[in-house]
Amino acid sequence: MGQKAVLLKQKAISLLLVKVAVAGLNGHDQMVCDMGIFLGKIGLPAVLANDVVGKVVTVGSHVTTFHKGDRVVSQADFGSGTPQNGLQEYAVLNEQFTARIPDSVTDGDAATLPTNIIASLVALFHDLPIPAPWTQDAEDFDYAATTLLIIGGGSVAGRYAVQLAKLAGIGWIVVVGGKDDKLKEYGATHVIDRHGSQDVVLDRIRQVVGDDLIYAYDVVNMPDGQLLALNALSSHTKGFFTRLLPMPIDESKVLGKKAGFEVKSVLGISSERPELCRKFWKRLPEYLEEGKIVLIPEGYPVISGLDAAKINGVLDGFQRQETLKHAHVHL
Repeated sequence: MGQKAVLLKQKAISLLLVKVAVAGLNGHDQMVCDMGIFLGKIGLPAVLANDVVGKVVTVGSHVTTFHKGDRVVSQADFGSGTPQNGLQEYAVLNEQFTARIPDSVTDGDAATLPTNIIASLVALFHDLPIPAPWTQDAEDFDYAATTLLIIGGGSVAGRYAVQLAKLAGIGWIVVVGGKDDKLKEYGATHVIDRHGSQDVVLDRIRQVVGDDLIYAYDVVNMPDGQLLALNALSSHTKGFFTRLLPMPIDESKVLGKKAGFEVKSVLGISSERPELCRKFWKRLPEYLEEGKIVLIPEGYPVISGLDAAKINGVLDGFQRQETLKHAHVHL
């Protein structure tokens, strides 16, 4: 048996077969259809949806953490060359990137979690040089003295980012956009009104962070909007910025950064960041039980069954920016 075949066999026996209850659609599903991203050589047609909630039907021979009948949430693997696989009656999921759902959590609320929280997990604890709180590097990192700016607090991923920052113990969690009271419940220390010109909002940010901001994360903006976070970074200390929308930025509009800055684009895929993500998925049931991660009920659009016309309507809505957050397909 060749090395590739051995690796495939090892992977196969750590998988779960799940009867899908809810498949969550996000904006990247529309980009898959329009641009073919994440599909590798497979191309279209493809099975969409990476946010999967369902009940375990059977497990591979080396699976140790799940049993038949367990209700689970997972981020299906959409790495290069692998098919996305939530929109089908049964899905095959990786044990490492799956978590058991507490009885207190509904299937629908659990489906808001995978891609939204993994994107923010990777943004904070991989793309920004902030160690995840369960790592050895965390022992020497001063979270309490750290300031993090999050742009897009009204988004689902933004709200999960706030919770992850609180989980790590970050001292100053400064958020632009979103509801003040709810974000402070999640852990924000400062919530800044997003309305007004970029200069006006930048001034509001600087009134809080001064010229000392090192870490910033933009969840929602196109490149012109990303200039807000970049210009909020310190002029005397190197800054770090990560964003969900990876498009070229006109850096000539970033002013006064004598110490420079680094820009990274988030690849929020569990299988692409396995060391970080598998440890998070392992801890997730405990975080949910203890209320350290609070799921976000959305009033999301719900489609009953694999209705292609309605699903395509939702995807078209992402393209027109009418379906702003996500939608769920109940099977």
